Amino acid sequence: MPPLVPNSIPAGRAEGWPSSVGVCLKVALILLAGWFVYSPAMHGSWLWDDQAEISQNPEILDPAGYWKIWFQSANTDFFPLKSTVIWLQWRLWQEHTLGYHLTTVGLHLLSAFVLWRLFRKLGLRLAWVGALLFVVHPVMVGSVAWIAELKNTLSLPPLLLAASAYVDFDERRQWRYLALSAFLFLAAMLCKTSVVMFPVVLLLYGWWKRGRISSGDWKASGIFFAISLVLGLVTIWFQHERAIAGTVIASGGVFSRLACAGLAIAFYFGKGIFPVGLLPLYPRWSVDPPSLLQFIPWLGLGLVFYWCWTRRATWGRHALFGLGFFVVNLAPVLGFIPMSFMRYTWVADHFAYLPLIGLIGLATAGAGWLAASLTGSTRLYAMAGGIVLLGLLAGESRRYAANFQSEETLWSYTLERNPASWLAHNNLGSVLLNRGQLAEAIAHFDAAVQLQPDYAAAYNNLGIAYYRLGRSAESMEYFRRALGFQPNFAEAHLNWGNTLVQAGRLPEAMEQYRQALRLTPTLAEAHNNLGNALYMADRPTEAIAEFQQALRIKPDYAEAHENLGSIYARGGSFSNAIAHYQAALQLSPEKAATHNNLGFALVQAGRLQPAIEQFEQAIRLKPDFADAHMNLGGALYKAGRVEDAIRQYEITLRLKPDLVEARRNLELIRNQTVDRPPTRGKD
Repeated sequence: MPPLVPNSIPAGRAEGWPSSVGVCLKVALILLAGWFVYSPAMHGSWLWDDQAEISQNPEILDPAGYWKIWFQSANTDFFPLKSTVIWLQWRLWQEHTLGYHLTTVGLHLLSAFVLWRLFRKLGLRLAWVGALLFVVHPVMVGSVAWIAELKNTLSLPPLLLAASAYVDFDERRQWRYLALSAFLFLAAMLCKTSVVMFPVVLLLYGWWKRGRISSGDWKASGIFFAISLVLGLVTIWFQHERAIAGTVIASGGVFSRLACAGLAIAFYFGKGIFPVGLLPLYPRWSVDPPSLLQFIPWLGLGLVFYWCWTRRATWGRHALFGLGFFVVNLAPVLGFIPMSFMRYTWVADHFAYLPLIGLIGLATAGAGWLAASLTGSTRLYAMAGGIVLLGLLAGESRRYAANFQSEETLWSYTLERNPASWLAHNNLGSVLLNRGQLAEAIAHFDAAVQLQPDYAAAYNNLGIAYYRLGRSAESMEYFRRALGFQPNFAEAHLNWGNTLVQAGRLPEAMEQYRQALRLTPTLAEAHNNLGNALYMADRPTEAIAEFQQALRIKPDYAEAHENLGSIYARGGSFSNAIAHYQAALQLSPEKAATHNNLGFALVQAGRLQPAIEQFEQAIRLKPDFADAHMNLGGALYKAGRVEDAIRQYEITLRLKPDLVEARRNLELIRNQTVDRPPTRGKD
């Protein structure tokens, strides 16, 4: 294998950039490969934590949230640059997920092109093949097809550019390149601190290039170590205090963690070489206590590194550089420091997004060595084999990416291959719950708590399901269990409050809502529901304050606007009611009841024609809406359209024969004993 160092590559056309046509074709091939792999997921919906990260994140929804992201963050991680990009994306895309997917795929392709450039600087022949391999490798799908993993795709371009700038510094000894590299590394760290091992990689690069780590290498890497230390400690604090927040992650003692780390390295190496059977959530192996066999990966790793070390005068140095990059960048995700994701599984594809570049670099170097060594038909066969391999990888990636189209496809796929995944059971149950398939949802929630008896989220979901079945006693019992395992579970307090309202126990419901707000003051739903409870308790002034607070937190909260509209309408403040109903309809234009209520408020304000239009729209959306037909009849009569009014009352009585008000008004119109039949709103 030829040396990888840039100075060892002879100058000349053979190793320089190919013709512009050749470059364009390679660029086009990489772009086409990216489109081929990720197009099945391009229109994919929100998955798992996407909404908590974006569409339900108060800092993202807040027009002034960019300030809070940097200086008052309530998130579980401190990745402010990533969060700022999401804040900007929300202004552009809102709920349209295509924009988010295009962003992540675009960043992935950008990383491929920067990697191509970096590989060339390191002297790799066929560097563009390495970029293509990076684009189509199936392990990358978990980071690119999942919107919430933007932190991976966003952190990699500045990190690779930082590496490229450092190589320039090392070659030219111009400090501006070092400053640029440090700035880009800081940007990468502010996107995701899993890039924290970059300073160690710089020392590894110095050893690879010169055969030793010089004092100059240590000095140059000092600023990078400082950045890593500060932001690394910040991340550990956020993980411990926010993400984990008292949750016990049973990882065992020192030997259990060592065994788990060795198994994880072997796992990632295996998936990098043979990427089949990929999953969003892998089965969690038992390492407490560990068996002797579970330490074999460490023995194997030691033997591989020793063998490469004995060959360090030739190919061994390059192998140590690639393998070292792989292992060093895996270090933060091997479980030595607890991470919230390890509640569900020890390993995840998105943890390998950066480390796998080390193996891709070795594969690229190997391909370059073969291209230079083989001739004639043997070389053609090798090229054909490489093309077939890349095609198979692209096909496998495309097939896997198709599972990221929706929550249902993702978690159904997961449970087919990992039926013991309690998280997948809970998430699929949530999909079925939202669809109204309550029995099927309950079955999945039951499976989740059988597999993980202290799983508070599944008990909370069981409470919601039984609430929707109208079984309040069972619903409340499940909320009690959820809070028994997780006392600071604000959503469980909120849902328990809803159940208490259903049971007519308003004071207790209000206390649950207030407890939810003590835990999460920005929970707009708790303010809204507390407002409803206060209004039901005949405390309208306090109710209005809660609805207004809900809207301050979540300005696009249609239900809070509608509730304010209703409370103002019942209090006779019809201009305020109209404004809030209109705001609700701008956000949720397909709600027939809101159109009907707006029509009622417009009638009371003397605006008959706009009211008629609202009633007609309500009927278009819900043709069997008896109250809207009745209200339309009243408005038409007031407008002097007697025959049309009679027709609407007749339709009302066909739909709802026992509606006394409609029958009385119809009789009054026919007998011409009343000037203007009344109308009413319908919540």
